[in-house]
Amino acid sequence: MPKLIAAPTVVPAAGTPPKRIEEYAGRVNSGHTALSVARMVSPGGWVEPGQRPEFEEITVVLRGLLRVEHEQGVTDVRAGQAIVAAPGEWVRYSSPEEGGAEYVAICLPAFSMEAVHRDA
Repeated sequence: MPKLIAAPTVVPAAGTPPKRIEEYAGRVNSGHTALSVARMVSPGGWVEPGQRPEFEEITVVLRGLLRVEHEQGVTDVRAGQAIVAAPGEWVRYSSPEEGGAEYVAICLPAFSMEAVHRDA
């Protein structure tokens, strides 16, 4: 029988001002280790530290603009677009526009603090 995930778990977020992370599937909410699926809501002006994660991250922007800095430059991802960051690739996410951004992040394997490797 399919398993209903009745509600996400809100997990702590990096960056300022704080964003909201709602994990639907992953290590915290469902015990999944192969992947994680989370809805993010970041306010305008939010910036998080750079990171070099061990996991692949697929990000689908639902609303607003998500800015992705990487070693080759900057990519702006708007509502209706997606971006894929490969394992080991340095990235830094932000939502520079007023109104912020809403997006879904899928990590393969599931997100973990041990595997994200944020900048000091």
